[in-house]
This record gives sequence, structure tokens and C-alpha cells, in this order.
Amino acid sequence: MNNKTGSIISRRQFTHRAALISATATIAPTEAFLPATSLAAAQSMPQLFPEGQLEADSRYQQVLSLYGERLDDAQKAVIKKMCADLQPTLERIRKFNLGNGNAPALYLKPLVDHEKKSSHADATAKRP
Repeated sequence: MNNKTGSIISRRQFTHRAALISATATIAPTEAFLPATSLAAAQSMPQLFPEGQLEADSRYQQVLSLYGERLDDAQKAVIKKMCADLQPTLERIRKFNLGNGNAPALYLKPLVDHEKKSSHADATAKRP
């Protein structure tokens, strides 16, 4: 393998470097890979209406009731931010006007029904 300076790296050197990098990655603390916690997360939360804030808080409390003992403080801060970030999208979806008579965007036509129709058409075509 040639690098920018023109020197050649042997396979042995490459595997040695790759092993060192992978060993270092397993030793590194997980906090280094997590996004900024509590203070930065609280500052970047979107401004919500009181009803939306109440819903986001209740969603966060539900997650804590289910998985709270498994989560540390950094993960709880990330989940709280995710709940708050999700709320504006949910409000936009709820505002979309949709009636009972509106058809779905995609129609599902199973291949089984398609095969039955084609075999039925073939059978009627074969009869003179």
C-alpha cells in the first residue's frame, strides 16, 4: 500500500495498526461517543406549546417507567431531548386534514390474487 509519501506499508504493519486501533476503541469510555448531555441538551430543546410539552413529558415518563433502571443520566438526557424533538413532528402530522373517504397512497395488490386472475384468464382463453 502506498501512502502520500511513497513509502510502502507491509501487511504485517497494517494488521498491527488495525489491531491497535480496534483494541483502543474497545477500551475508550462510552461517554466519549455520546452526544453532549444534560446542560447542552436542555438548551437545545425546542419550544413547545403547553399541551405538547405535557405530552412529551408524559412520553418521557413512560420510557423511564419501562426502562429507567437500565439507563444512566446521560442516556436519560438524550431520551428527554428525543421526546421533545419528536413533538413538533407529531403536531404537524395531527394537523393534516384527512377524512374517512380518503384512499391510501399505495394500494397493495398481493401476488397471489394476481396469479389467480392470470390463471383464470388463461383457463377461459383456452376454452373455445
